[in-house]
Amino acid sequence: MMKLPSYASPGERLWFYSFRVICGVIFFFLIAPIIVIIPLSFNAQDFFTFTKEMLALDPAGYSLKHYQDFFTNKDWTSAIWNSIRIAPMATLISVSFGTLAAIGLSQPHVPFKRLIMAILISPMIVPLVISAAGMYFFFSRIGLQGTYWGVVLAHAVLGIPFVIITVTATLVGFDHSLTRAAANLGANPVVTFWKVQMPLILPGVVSGGLFAFITSFDEVVVVLFVGSSAQKTLPWQMFIGLREQISPTILAVATILVALSILLLTVVELLRRRTERLRGLSPG
Repeated sequence: MMKLPSYASPGERLWFYSFRVICGVIFFFLIAPIIVIIPLSFNAQDFFTFTKEMLALDPAGYSLKHYQDFFTNKDWTSAIWNSIRIAPMATLISVSFGTLAAIGLSQPHVPFKRLIMAILISPMIVPLVISAAGMYFFFSRIGLQGTYWGVVLAHAVLGIPFVIITVTATLVGFDHSLTRAAANLGANPVVTFWKVQMPLILPGVVSGGLFAFITSFDEVVVVLFVGSSAQKTLPWQMFIGLREQISPTILAVATILVALSILLLTVVELLRRRTERLRGLSPG
């Protein structure tokens, strides 16, 4: 932990402590709305506010009924099942195409590399409503609108930029002499990729896959455009719960998603540290 040196001037001391206070306020501003929903998800009443019993820490004010409703209600179970069916397949497609694109763009002889990169990561930049509207009109013409594969491909398009960015960052420190050595020893490009290149870039590939999975699992705007009632995902069901009926079950679902996101981000951080160790760098 960084400490203030004894010879620091009054201005440096003021900035040292002010900077930490500012960071703490920003962190609280970002995290407070997320933290609040966790205790509310255990509310024994159908309210979105803290009851007197909850504030008094009375056990009668807390209940697991919203979680029970999530796991037993047909609408919620159907939505979670659709998300589980869609997100892994979209992630697989994103990882496959994103990894190949990143490896191709890492080659020095590729023309218009920056332009191609800008086009591939444009789904991260273009407003989601515009992308969703474009996908709707395009998929309607080719017969994919309102189908399972239409939603999967739409989510894959949104996930590919995350894979490209993470894999490209991993390839920055990759030693291409290893692939040339494998080729000199008689290995074909496929064997070289799986035996030499993939083990070294695997942390970046997995990290990109996790981001693509989170993007697909949490996405609601695109699925509203290109999906149908048969592809009603968990975020879509949450949106319906807020629009048509104020269901406190949403708080339980949000808490579960927060826990899942924390778990996946922890895995990403562990993979980042592993990548740095492979490069011989300090994880700090």
